[in-house]
Parts: sequence; structure tokens; C-alpha cells
Amino acid sequence: MEPGQPSRTALAAAAHRAAHQLLENGSIFADPLAVRILGVDAERVAREAREQPARRRMRLFIAVRTRFAEDALAAAVERGVRQLVVLGAGLDTIAFRSPWGDRVRMFEVDHPATQAWKRARLADAGIKEPQWLIFAPVQFELETLADGLATAGFDPAQQTFFTWLGVVPYLTEAAIWRTLGFIAGVPGGAHVVFDYADPPESLSPEMRAYRDEGAARVAALGEKWLTHFEPQELHGKLAGLGFREIEDLGPPEIRARYFPSSTGPLPERGGHVLRATTVRT
Repeated sequence: MEPGQPSRTALAAAAHRAAHQLLENGSIFADPLAVRILGVDAERVAREAREQPARRRMRLFIAVRTRFAEDALAAAVERGVRQLVVLGAGLDTIAFRSPWGDRVRMFEVDHPATQAWKRARLADAGIKEPQWLIFAPVQFELETLADGLATAGFDPAQQTFFTWLGVVPYLTEAAIWRTLGFIAGVPGGAHVVFDYADPPESLSPEMRAYRDEGAARVAALGEKWLTHFEPQELHGKLAGLGFREIEDLGPPEIRARYFPSSTGPLPERGGHVLRATTVRT
């Protein structure tokens, strides 16, 4: 991110979510606010997405990771979750279309500049900020996630669900494990969903070229991809932190669950979306 400026990759992810509503009719993930909060004419959103067909893969992955996270959240709420923390919220809209009302308190954690930009977008779009939502602006270079959430009124004794989408690849490994360590230590129990990617050297030539193109694009926006994980090593470290249950969908599992009728070559490696919990289920 540029100092004092909102995240440009957060804007790009929001554009993909909006385009999915228009080009695939929200078939994987339906979000009636995605186009409104973006603040761009629907025809322009659709046109720009059609003009960049190579980015369809990323658009669908973003739809999948959001659907996966929200399905897991809904199941967790039925099992007792009463707090949601959206880490790196960007233009995420779950708080503004929540089916649970006051039953689930929601915290959006983001850089102050990105959060101020989002609130301006909400006002422009006429989207009301609900009473169950608490904004927690955190400058990570000056304060910890624990401190930022405590200031916002987060209750660590409550079972909590964390979503952390489109963030992990941009962080150092040390920062990732600090955050996961905090989540694992929530006394009331915690669930987390995040996405990550396999190491570049493990990819097929086609997927490596696709990955390198994407990496160059986000680097040009000032937000480089920094960290990748080998799944087995990642799972082992998560278990070491106390996560009891891990569900990890890589390309084959994503295709089987969300695109069962698709045909053509199947990449074995690429992007993953993972759910882990410290709660006995």
C-alpha cells in the first residue's frame, strides 16, 4: 500500500466479486451489494472484466474463497459462534447483509486509510452501517492485532470466527504466524478461514506463467506477494498451534466441489482456501 492510501488490491478483489455477479450471475457466491459498494456502473464492470478474460480464473477463485468462508461461518454460528472478525476487510459486505442481526457481533479490521475509504464508499452507495458492526482500524506498524481488537471491545471469552481472505500472500511468514498464534490463543475458541498459494517452483509451466503474471501485476500496485506454503508443512504448524480440525481445498478439491461439470486439464497445484478450528466439533 501507498502511505495514506487505501489498498489497491482490495479494490481489485471487490471488482472481481462484482464482476462475478454480472458475468456468472453470482452462481458460486451471490452478493447483492457487490456492485453497489464498488461505486462503478455495472456495464463498465462487466465490460472491463470481459476485456481481461485471463483474469477469469482469479475472479472465480475469489468467488470460491468467499463462498467457502461464509458457508463455514454459517455452520459455526449454528454451533455457537457469536463474534466475527474480518481481517483485511477491504470492501467485504458480510456485515451489511448478515442474516443473524445482533446475534453475531462483527469486527472489521483494516488499515485506517482503507477503512476510511470503505466508509466513504458505503455512504456514497447509501448502505447503512449496522449496529452490530464495529470498525477496528489497526496500524500494524504501531499496534498489535490484540491491542486493536481490545480497543474495539472484542471479547476473547466468546467463540469467534475469523475470515482472512486475500491477505496472507502479501505478508511475511513471521507476521502470518503471529496472527495465527493470536487466533489459536483466543480463550473462547476460534475458527479461521484464509487462502494461500503453493510455492511457485511447484507449479506446472502453465500455472507458473499465470502466477508470475499476477505477481507482476500486484507488485506494480505496490503490494507484492511474499509468502507461499507447502500444504503438509502448513498443516503441521497449524496443529502445533492447537488447531484441531483442518480442511484444505486445493485446485482438485475446489473443482470437485464448485465446478463438478467442468472439463479440461486440471491443475494439481495453485491457490488454496483453508479452514481450521480450535473448537471440538
